[in-house]
Amino acid sequence: MNCCLNPNNYFLICKMMKHKDEYCFYAIKLDLPLAVKYKMKQFNMTGQIQSLSANVPPDLWNLIIIVAAVIIGLLLKFILIRPIAYYRKRTGYSTFKSVIIHLGRPLSWFIPLLMLNWLTPWFIISPKFLPVVEKTLQIALTVSFAVLLIRIISVFEDYVYHAFDIKKTDNLRERKIRTQLQFVRRIAIGTIVILTFAVILLSFESMRKIGSYLLTSVGVGGIIIGIAAQKSLSNLFAGLQIAFTQPIRIDDVLIVESEWGRVEEITLTYVVVRIWDERRLVLPINYFIEKPFQNWTRMSADIMGTVFIYVDYTLPVEAARAELTRLLESNPLWDRRVNVLQVTDARESTMELRALMSAGSSSQAFDLRCYVRENMVAFIRENYPDCLPKTRATLSASPAAVRDINLITEPKP
Repeated sequence: MNCCLNPNNYFLICKMMKHKDEYCFYAIKLDLPLAVKYKMKQFNMTGQIQSLSANVPPDLWNLIIIVAAVIIGLLLKFILIRPIAYYRKRTGYSTFKSVIIHLGRPLSWFIPLLMLNWLTPWFIISPKFLPVVEKTLQIALTVSFAVLLIRIISVFEDYVYHAFDIKKTDNLRERKIRTQLQFVRRIAIGTIVILTFAVILLSFESMRKIGSYLLTSVGVGGIIIGIAAQKSLSNLFAGLQIAFTQPIRIDDVLIVESEWGRVEEITLTYVVVRIWDERRLVLPINYFIEKPFQNWTRMSADIMGTVFIYVDYTLPVEAARAELTRLLESNPLWDRRVNVLQVTDARESTMELRALMSAGSSSQAFDLRCYVRENMVAFIRENYPDCLPKTRATLSASPAAVRDINLITEPKP
């Protein structure tokens, strides 16, 4: 009895000799497990693809595989992105919008390369060049995956920036988290780049041998590199120290090098301070470890401002104090914490008035000081013009000068 299996409908066809030259055929339907049926279908499909590739020129067949991988990859990317494409046009923040912006282009490269890597066994290529093609695809897939990971970090960064907005008044916690996020982001990206470079190099057998040689001399090499890059390493360690101790944070108001500005960027090696007139002051990171500076928003953004006015001794201080209170109460920049007017100095010709006021931030305090200074000067000029600063002098004449004046002024006979 001879039997053969039909893989299309899973029938076992048996041929049996019944009597002399008479044959009987029996068809037995087999109830095979699902895994076995899948393997049989896969084997049958593989045979069909191989028979199809035999009738196509090798170069054309390879081109068909590449085009098919790209089309399948872009189709999968379209299926993944299309359901959330609506959020791209939204003006506000959206997690889906951030995913589309940051991951759309990397997925356009990663998914086709992944499909092409899976279809590599179907290439018709010389065994001499096949390892080169496989290695090239492996490197390209590794690089695209690294770019995808970096873009995922950007998606997470957008979420943190939205959740911790530094535009509100009391933003100490938000500035602290953003400062730490910048360091973590840079360290994570640097780690991904280094690991990607290492994976690519270690995929070559020759590089593995070089790596084993480098490990034996890492002690001496580390000492040499440490001496040569001592300044850079000190900046790096200072950056890590600032990341955790945080003497400065993102958006802190500083007085540094006699300039007023806000911390715009903190890296592992330098800090960028945005000066009030839109200039940028770039300082090495270890500057903030080794030298003193003023941080106006270290614990809170609240600050007090002063206005000095020089007037004559005849000015009624109580009237000026009442005017200061009226000006502060009518201005929304005042946070109602401090309202003081005092005579802080008495000089030869003037007395010094110091108006002390408080505001929610340094920018508001500056605007409030300018407002108070302008209106206090106008109040004194309009209501007490004689109390503006003046110089007093007493003129006295000698007897001889008086006699001469009398002679000049006496009428002649």
